[in-house]
Amino acid sequence: MARVTGIGGIFLRARDPKALAAWYVEHLGVKLSDYGGVSFEWSDEVPAGTGLTSWSLFPADSKYFPVTQQAMVNYRVDDLDALLEQLSAAGVTIDPKRDEYGFGRFAWIVDPEGNRVELWQPLVEKDEEPQK
Repeated sequence: MARVTGIGGIFLRARDPKALAAWYVEHLGVKLSDYGGVSFEWSDEVPAGTGLTSWSLFPADSKYFPVTQQAMVNYRVDDLDALLEQLSAAGVTIDPKRDEYGFGRFAWIVDPEGNRVELWQPLVEKDEEPQK
């Protein structure tokens, strides 16, 4: 049977796509391709075995992200605390809330156009060494 095997893309509306792309390059370290978007390849998963992209539906009235926002992106990060320090130093709005589960740690920021963005650092098993 044919089936979905992952996320092919995430698309956001932006008032100024070039400026917003530049913000993501500067503050979250994404690398733009020639077409102006980003292609995430999970060959660099750290730690090994955690490379996945999750897709979920939320009720229209969910409070998990603003009801005025039609989508929220969750980005895997390699060092949540260090990234939050960088973002704070750059004046990025950071939600003080943090969550931690058996599969990782979470934090949230707001991009310049008011989009809530989720950051996720997968947890390393105690017997695994993180790859750098």
